[in-house]
Amino acid sequence: MSKRTAPTPPIAEKRPHSLQSFSLREDPYYWLADRDDPQVISYLEAENEYADAALSPLEEQCEAIFDEIKARIVETDLSVPIRHGGFWYYQRTQEGFNYPRFYRVNARPTQAPPVGEIEGNEELLIDENELAIGHDYLEVTNAVVSPNHEILAYAVDHSGAERYTLMFRPLANSKTPAVPEKITDTYYGLAWGNDNKTVFYVKVDDSMRPYQVWRHLLYSDPSTDVLIFQESDERFNVSIGRTHDDRFIVIEASSHTTSECFVIDADAPATSPRSLLPRKAGIEYSVEHHFDAKTKKGFFLVLTNDCALDFRVIAFRDDAIEGEGAFDVVSHRVGVRIEGIDAFSGFLVISERLDAQPTLRIVELDATGIEGLRETAGFKRSWIVPSVGSPSSTFAGENLEWETTLVRIEQTSLIDPRTVSDLTVASRSLLVRKRQPVLGGFDPSHYVTYRRFAQASDGTQIPISIAHRRDLLRDQGDPTKGVAKPAPCLLYGYGSYEHSIDPQFSSLRLSLLDRGVIFAIAHIRGGGEGGRRWYLEGKLKNKTNTFTDFLAVSRTLVDEGLVDSRRLSARGGSAGGLLMGAIRNMAPERYCAIVAEVPFVDVVTTMQNPTLPLTIGEYEEWGNPGENKDDFETMLSYSPYDQLSASPKDVPLPSLFVTAGLNDPRVGYFEPAKWVAKLRATNPDEFVILRTQMGAGHAGPSGRYESWRDEARVYAFLLDAFAAAEKKN
Repeated sequence: MSKRTAPTPPIAEKRPHSLQSFSLREDPYYWLADRDDPQVISYLEAENEYADAALSPLEEQCEAIFDEIKARIVETDLSVPIRHGGFWYYQRTQEGFNYPRFYRVNARPTQAPPVGEIEGNEELLIDENELAIGHDYLEVTNAVVSPNHEILAYAVDHSGAERYTLMFRPLANSKTPAVPEKITDTYYGLAWGNDNKTVFYVKVDDSMRPYQVWRHLLYSDPSTDVLIFQESDERFNVSIGRTHDDRFIVIEASSHTTSECFVIDADAPATSPRSLLPRKAGIEYSVEHHFDAKTKKGFFLVLTNDCALDFRVIAFRDDAIEGEGAFDVVSHRVGVRIEGIDAFSGFLVISERLDAQPTLRIVELDATGIEGLRETAGFKRSWIVPSVGSPSSTFAGENLEWETTLVRIEQTSLIDPRTVSDLTVASRSLLVRKRQPVLGGFDPSHYVTYRRFAQASDGTQIPISIAHRRDLLRDQGDPTKGVAKPAPCLLYGYGSYEHSIDPQFSSLRLSLLDRGVIFAIAHIRGGGEGGRRWYLEGKLKNKTNTFTDFLAVSRTLVDEGLVDSRRLSARGGSAGGLLMGAIRNMAPERYCAIVAEVPFVDVVTTMQNPTLPLTIGEYEEWGNPGENKDDFETMLSYSPYDQLSASPKDVPLPSLFVTAGLNDPRVGYFEPAKWVAKLRATNPDEFVILRTQMGAGHAGPSGRYESWRDEARVYAFLLDAFAAAEKKN
């Protein structure tokens, strides 16, 4: 494939359209946002046809990579069963089928968690393959069994628009008759009352903001459901869940900077929610609960940033008014971001981020319970779960039991497949339940992973997680001595919403590593890798730090001799797609290829339209360019769509692979579509393809085989770009 041999791309019509706010902007592709216009669908289909034609010379390599991906994966597989009540819950995948099946089997009280094949008569709970029949897309969410394990709730989306139909079905051990009702237009989040007949669910408004919690009584008409909570502030989203000890239902209303939690006694689900701590601007908190059966005392455990930039964990009696008598359980430490808390009867599991890596801290309880953790006792009785190396990730797995001596954890790195283990807290011993199998002779010793740092423009040290084959090293026993020869590289970045891109294994990625490609993650500001400060230094007026950090990482990889300057590529999606658009404008010559998946690139226009999904709630992340001139000018200064301009003839331009989802409720398909149209019109020689999923949303295709094929197509595109760049020089 080359730009010379590629077919002629479609050219979008220009239609005059002016946008007036703090300055006049012309947007000739504004019409592409009207999906009811038949020409919009025709244009997207023409782009898909062009993409297929342009990539057709790579079909053989794409198919080879797809076959490699399949050959490494155990297609018929079993997850590690999870104990919940009197059952083991687990899932199976089967060769030739796109989706998993979910099962359970009775668990004897003395039975150890099974390893390998399940023993006993298993019960099929959900067959996603059956739910997908006749549909191009499927997502199942909110699959939660009732507290007595007799009824299953689950919700289905067949479009990718993230609007779900909630359904119920009695399970095999139940004497409950069929539940006929279906509740349409629900969202993520579901909680059962302890009466096993009350269900709480979430609804969204016209702009896809989750803003209501409804209460449903089984066997009743959904039209009689009761609205129990509505959030009127359009900056706030609503979610719902249960505390781990099953004593409270928790409704959380949160913006990007403030939150408030409301609780309902799960034994009295018809009661009204009560606020736990009053809402204060800039104060965030989330809630767990711990009930001590011996002392009969209950405590709320609150993770909060009140007087704690990187958060702390406090506790107070569950009958206290507005947190009266609160004390620290895990105190604040600057630079150590506390991200979550799981409570068990005899210990707490604290998710922390230390040295830009996710870790777990175990806090053991004695006979004094939560009260015994006052002052510094929480640290005195705590310890960190050892990691598998650096850089790596250790995080809590799915833990459904309250009375337990074990905690399920998962560990991985860029070269270590995911390991699922049970940690016995008292002995601090790990029992490995399953290592992610990788077929085809995979040997992790043939690869290396390590960390480098890039110096940002303001002197900040930006971590880089790196992985590649060991045989690329100059000294195969010492990564600090660098590689023998600069190699091609795929650099990944995100850098928004305090979301961290953690080092995790992907068997798919081996198709790049085994071809001599370096994979690296730029842990740039705007993400959460370095704590709350890291996030604050990459948002609002500081947003350009995200882009310049990524450029600094790119420069460092080349300057240190790891990466061939001709064969550096970049990849990012959603807000990471904004990053891709920004670096394309700021330093196009640095990259031979850029993959921008569902990219948020028309920043100003989108954020000036409050009717679009997410817009109002995103003001605290990006700014409000419709009402604030400084925000407008800041966002306009980096908006990829607005800042796109013709490049000088002597500046090489990267090949671009862009994706979109027609039903995407998070980043409208029209953003990448408009961007691609303008890219072509501005620099006609730039090679750009746009592939739009016409029946899916933000996450792309839902079936695993189609997802693998999509990834194979991206890899073939990158490898072709590396080869073309090497030949060019």
